[in-house]
Amino acid sequence: MTAASEKWTIASAADAARARALLARLLADAGVPAFDRARFLAGLGARLRHGLGAGGADLAVTAGPGGRLRAALGGPEPWEDTLVCPLPVTVPRPGPGGAPLAEALLDADADTDAVLARLTETEELLRFHREELHQTNQGVLALHAELEAAALAQRDLLDAERAARAEAENARRLLTFLANASAVLNASLDHEDILRRLPELLVPEYARHVDIWLVDDERTPPGERAAATVTAARTGRPQHAGPHPGELPGVDDLPASALSPDRPLLCLPLGARTVQGVLTLAAPGDRFDPDTTVMLLELARRAGIALDNARQYEQHRDVAEALQRAQLTDLPATRGLDLAARYLPATHGLNIGGDWYDAFPQPDGSVLAVIGDVTGHGLRAAVIMGQLRTALRAYAVEGNGPARILTLLHRMLRHQQPELYATCAIARFTPGEPKVVWAAAGHPPAIARGPGGEVRVLEARPGIMLGVPVPFTYEEHTVELPAGSTLALYTDGLVERRSAGIDAGIDRLAEAMGALGAADLVDLDAAADALLKPMLHDSEHDDDICLLLCRTTLD
Repeated sequence: MTAASEKWTIASAADAARARALLARLLADAGVPAFDRARFLAGLGARLRHGLGAGGADLAVTAGPGGRLRAALGGPEPWEDTLVCPLPVTVPRPGPGGAPLAEALLDADADTDAVLARLTETEELLRFHREELHQTNQGVLALHAELEAAALAQRDLLDAERAARAEAENARRLLTFLANASAVLNASLDHEDILRRLPELLVPEYARHVDIWLVDDERTPPGERAAATVTAARTGRPQHAGPHPGELPGVDDLPASALSPDRPLLCLPLGARTVQGVLTLAAPGDRFDPDTTVMLLELARRAGIALDNARQYEQHRDVAEALQRAQLTDLPATRGLDLAARYLPATHGLNIGGDWYDAFPQPDGSVLAVIGDVTGHGLRAAVIMGQLRTALRAYAVEGNGPARILTLLHRMLRHQQPELYATCAIARFTPGEPKVVWAAAGHPPAIARGPGGEVRVLEARPGIMLGVPVPFTYEEHTVELPAGSTLALYTDGLVERRSAGIDAGIDRLAEAMGALGAADLVDLDAAADALLKPMLHDSEHDDDICLLLCRTTLD
């Protein structure tokens, strides 16, 4: 379609109004929506008023193909706008003077009404979106509040978890220390050693310094001790003395001590059944921690048990040692026979066992050399050993030989001490006779060394151990033992080691006896020491050791 164009001169407000009315009717006929018409016409009106203010202008209206309507305003500030119309546009030939203004005014109100309706719809839509946005904002605020609450709850949970882990780690540390400290204290049976180790364990982590007062220690009278220490010893209750109450679990609070007015003291009774003393600790800092205090209370209890055990052990040991010393009498000086003996207690345990040796003359002038070993250690073993030694001497006084003595001892032990056993070897030397008569009850074999240095093990099978619950009669054996010979009687502690069997130890003892020279045997005590040295190698041993050397002479 060929474009149609008209140009109108706008010289007055009436010209501008008529031109606007004409274009309004043109746009309405072309099917332009009221809102678009109003926007277009409003823009045109503003430019026309501006053009009139500048002295007038020419308005060119062009209808092009595709329903395009172009309006252009000349003048100092030209303006142009193009609108696409739904229907074909025909530019009217008459000028703007032919447009009825009244009708145009009514049409303008209609356009304005359409615009206002559109604005009302827009406002309603805006109100709806504003409400929707408000609801959305409220939801977002609620979500933020929930997220913040969840974050706070998570932070609280993390803090609680950290606190729980810290408490668990502290509890683990305290329990580990308690276990290790208990092992150290219980490893010793020397109460002085226990008293020395306690401060080493506690200072400086758990106490600035430590004082231990034993109630039977008269070196420091109670008047020179802290009042809380004396109260703990008198009442058996743990005491806390400080400038402020400690409020510790299981502990009574007292005023600050005059001996330590600025630093709290914790006084813990020591003892299993009775209070043996008080452990007084000065706080490592400003106060004692409650959890640490619970651990210290338990440590004091265990230390008291360790001290009680150590004292009982020491009393038991002293009694057993006294009994042991009473049984190991001096060896007799006899014609034609030199004697030497050694007794070494075990380096572990109670150190007192049932090993013993003895030598004594019989009514007929012969000499009995005896060595024995009661099973077990401690006071009971020492008591049974004393009973056996006394009974053996009594049977020997009646003129019985080695075999008969062992038979009588076996019968006595089997009936009077069931489930307790012993080994024993007895050798009888008769002056002037180059032989020895011996009998053994489950004991390691004696070793004989001849005058020329030849060594032999008396391997005749021994009888059963004394006390085994079966009847038994022991046999005697006779061995040639010319003057200058040496017979070694010993207990299994000399030859038996955990790392090797007893047979290997017997072989070592035989080699050691063969290595002795004739000059070494002149002093039998020195010979006994020379035999022990290669057998022990200055090492620790788990069992008692007895060695009895018997050397025959020419009178």
